[in-house]
Amino acid sequence: MNAPLKVTKIGNSAGVILPKEVLAKLRVGLGDQLYLTEGPDGVRLTAHDPEFQEQMEVAERIMRRDRNVLRALAK
Repeated sequence: MNAPLKVTKIGNSAGVILPKEVLAKLRVGLGDQLYLTEGPDGVRLTAHDPEFQEQMEVAERIMRRDRNVLRALAK
């Protein structure tokens, strides 16, 4: 999907209107939050919080590394 998006005035701000197909692909609707991150090849728009994802990856590494300790604590 390579449709051009036009920057438009929204109140005192500027914004773009996303087509229904993009909203469906992102699985978002009105009122949901989107996250814009910058990378070497441009910007990326996602429905998930990249910072939260990083935190979950760290937690999963800790849980794998310390699974025996966590299992003992759960008893």
